Parts: sequence; C-alpha cells; structure tokens
Amino acid sequence: MAESRSIELTLESKTDSIDAVELVVQGLARQSGHDEDAVDHLGMAVRESMANAVTHGNGYSRNKSVHFSVVQSDGALTIKIRDEGEGFDADDIPDPTAQENLLKTSGRGLLLMRALVDEFNVQRGEPRGTEVTLVKNAPAGE
Repeated sequence: MAESRSIELTLESKTDSIDAVELVVQGLARQSGHDEDAVDHLGMAVRESMANAVTHGNGYSRNKSVHFSVVQSDGALTIKIRDEGEGFDADDIPDPTAQENLLKTSGRGLLLMRALVDEFNVQRGEPRGTEVTLVKNAPAGE
C-alpha cells in the first residue's frame, strides 16, 4: 500500500490561487505516476473548478475564501474545492450539448470537468457555498 498524503489550504479569491492549486495538483499527479496527458487533464479540471469558485462562487471577494484539499492515496487523487458563495444546484444548469444551448456559455465548465476526471460531484458546501469533488484514479498497473 502506497503512502497517503494530504494537503489542505484556505486561499484568497484571486487568480494567483487558481494557478497555485493547479501546480500543486499537477505535481502530485506526476508523483503518483500519471502520464503527461492525465496530468494536463487533471490540471484543466482543477483550474476550471477553481476559476468557478473564485469568479462565480466568491465573486473575487476579499471577504470570501476558497477551501482546497487534496488526498493522495494508493496513487488516486481526490480533490475538493469549496467556495463561500450562495451555492447553486448543478441540476439547474442547462445541458450545453442540447441544440437550444449550443451558443450559450453556461454549463461548459461542468461538462469539461466531468470529461477530464474519473469521478465528479457537485454539492452544497458546508456551511455554505458549493463544493466540487474531483477524483483521478491511479494509473493502470499501479
């Protein structure tokens, strides 16, 4: 059984936080044996989730933070990103692939994140906000 590792950070609602978290997760993905495509995909999913938390969730507010955690266990990475905004119901976001929504921009980030990781979940955060969970399983053969 591989060694488990976890990191928890409380970050400001600004672009620098998005960049920092992406680099942390990509580094852990490389250490876990993921190939560069998987590292890039995970980085894009994390970047999208962090951008949503900073911009849509917290509205770049200096009074709100983004809560980030990553657990590396047996080569799998579980990432949680929670904002302190009003929250939303993911089921209320229109399907961006439906004909009537093809020219709309909302919902594309959720679709992208879902496609780039092995497990994806959006739920109401505690005590408030939205929490996104992204899981990238260990590479085959690990």
